[in-house]
Amino acid sequence: MTLQDCKTIQLPVIPDERGNLSFIEECNHIPFRIKRTYWLYDVPGGERRAGYALRATDDFVVAMSGSFDIYLWDGAEEKTVHLNRSYEGLYIPRGIWHEFRIFSTNSLAMVLSSEHYDAAQYVRDIHEI
Repeated sequence: MTLQDCKTIQLPVIPDERGNLSFIEECNHIPFRIKRTYWLYDVPGGERRAGYALRATDDFVVAMSGSFDIYLWDGAEEKTVHLNRSYEGLYIPRGIWHEFRIFSTNSLAMVLSSEHYDAAQYVRDIHEI
């Protein structure tokens, strides 16, 4: 996979004066079935999270609250994507190194994964990409 395979995806927004509603449907808004969901929160300012690539798992990341950056690297190119809207997420296919950076106060990152957790899937050395 390359960085061209990473993409931001706009999610549906149902506006209402009482508050908006957005949703994610597997195999519709994101290109995989969801097998695991986790979230990052209470991350101190200046800290980084993640720092890995996954051998056979795709992820979709949404900033449910606040904002943060996601650094991406495919072994040849790098880029950083800023997420700050709960109706937009970033699709990260397998094999792409990613790190969460620069969390705002009270930010909440939700990650949807295509596979169950398996420690053997993780590439934790950036030079192995």
